[in-house]
Amino acid sequence: MKIIELDGSQGEGGGQILRTALSLSMVTGKAFRIINIRAKRPKPGLLRQHLTAIKAAQSISNAQVTGNTPASAEVEFKPGKILPGAYSFAVGTAGSATLVLQTILPPLMLAAAESDITLEGGTHNAFAPPFDFLAESFLPLINRMGPQVTATLERPGFYPAGGGRFRVHITPSAALKPLEMADRGDILARCALVLTSGLSLSIAEREKAVLHKRLGWPMESLTIQDFRASSGPGNAVVAKLESAAVTAIFTSFGEKGRGAEAVAESVCNQVRRYLSAGAPVDEHLADQLLIPMALAGAGNFRAQSLTQHTLTNMDVITRFMELKFEAQRQADETYRVSLPVCAPTSVVT
Repeated sequence: MKIIELDGSQGEGGGQILRTALSLSMVTGKAFRIINIRAKRPKPGLLRQHLTAIKAAQSISNAQVTGNTPASAEVEFKPGKILPGAYSFAVGTAGSATLVLQTILPPLMLAAAESDITLEGGTHNAFAPPFDFLAESFLPLINRMGPQVTATLERPGFYPAGGGRFRVHITPSAALKPLEMADRGDILARCALVLTSGLSLSIAEREKAVLHKRLGWPMESLTIQDFRASSGPGNAVVAKLESAAVTAIFTSFGEKGRGAEAVAESVCNQVRRYLSAGAPVDEHLADQLLIPMALAGAGNFRAQSLTQHTLTNMDVITRFMELKFEAQRQADETYRVSLPVCAPTSVVT
């Protein structure tokens, strides 16, 4: 069997290279070997969330794996048949459980039967898609493409305690329909949610005040949700902008030494940049849509901007699939990302 060779230090050099490789290896049936995993991160090699993602991929595809040990910089992965069903995976730290789902969702949403997945770990932490983004921005677009995926949060997991848990039900589709999002259209609704756990509610009230002042949103559109069942203290501010095309989610996280006003101001800045750009897809969602687009075999969207993370993800996808993304800068400095029509992909069995 020919093995695809990947260098984890390429491009942005993070864990997304590994996750994308795992996803597309399972879908296409192509084995891979990756070296220099997360070489550009302060702590290179495999962390708990990456180990859990590999374990999850191994479980649902009956894969042969070597190198799946803490801090390992090299992994070889040979997938087998996709096995939809009921699974439970726990990161064991505040490492992102949503990124574990990101890894196994592509093969399961094209599988032969439904799946129920329970995931435990971080649900609201920096440098990973928070649960709100998953449930309200990304998955509704996946559902528009054919599969039906629902996610239910049972309890949040903030850094550093983790301990969050959510459940996902996946009803697969034989193929994905292309997604087209060239225009955003009018903003139909705006609201924000301040999440807090084990902290004074005065922090959340201060964050609400900043959102109200800086964005001009009415107080009735700003809600505080205090979680009592969380494993540890935490705070996040989540802003939502709904248009006909998409619900855009912007998040900022509280941390020790960072004032409530700074947390809320960060979200306000993200919202203002998105509104001024006029594109339907923000920079984080652009990265998430690449694999679904590739599996559909066609599609296009206009993005606020393209990060090095997104460009690296494009490169990794093309190592597993015979396609080429086109990214064209527009006159308004947004980017149109498209994929010329090619054959849609189904899971290799």
